[in-house]
Amino acid sequence: MTATAASPGSWSENILEYFLRNNQITAEDGAQIIWYHAANHKVQVNEALKSTAHMIEADVILPSDGSEHGQPVMAHPPETNSDNTLQEWLAEVIKSNKGIKLDFKSLAAVEPSMMLLENVKRHLKRPVWINADILPGPNGYSWAMVKEMEYICNELNQPVTFPVRAALVRQSCFQLLWLLKQSNRYSLTVWTGKDDNYSTEDLLFIRDHFDKKQVFYDILEPQNHEFKQAIGIKINL
Repeated sequence: MTATAASPGSWSENILEYFLRNNQITAEDGAQIIWYHAANHKVQVNEALKSTAHMIEADVILPSDGSEHGQPVMAHPPETNSDNTLQEWLAEVIKSNKGIKLDFKSLAAVEPSMMLLENVKRHLKRPVWINADILPGPNGYSWAMVKEMEYICNELNQPVTFPVRAALVRQSCFQLLWLLKQSNRYSLTVWTGKDDNYSTEDLLFIRDHFDKKQVFYDILEPQNHEFKQAIGIKINL
């Protein structure tokens, strides 16, 4: 589950409204948003900032060896250390117009990370997504799952996006459509694993059955290119 943490330019602003207002997309269509994955180390951050991506995703943990005085660092397990702390990462990214997605890989990293975000809040005039894995899989998204998510999220004021696996959406279509109808603050972020068994047709099914404003596609190549080509969205390489 991902919550954005709203006035125009705030870090809880709907990302389509933000990038449309800044002329970085041409329509309220989640498929137009480009993602840069795993921008953890300093070299990767520099590449991400130079890229055409709208949203930069990075992973947050606490270092295993107690270094950095307990400060959160940017790494994806099995890595447990990094050349980049969250504080350093934020200092670079806030110089850009990129949106932010922080993926927490440990519960212990959440509180110190939120304190760091609070310290730079006045500079975060862009969408900020806070992501963590909540529900176990596999085999789709049951009625019990979506109703629990609605129960948890219905009192929130912030936009909430529910990450869903591309290969599992078709079989859970009715449940996910119901969930999105509960609030215009809700969206889906369709993601894929490198070994997932799915096709471009599965992505087109999602495109045909869900509101374009409520679905984002954070998917891997080559399916990302094939999907964007099929729906007429140009990709700038």
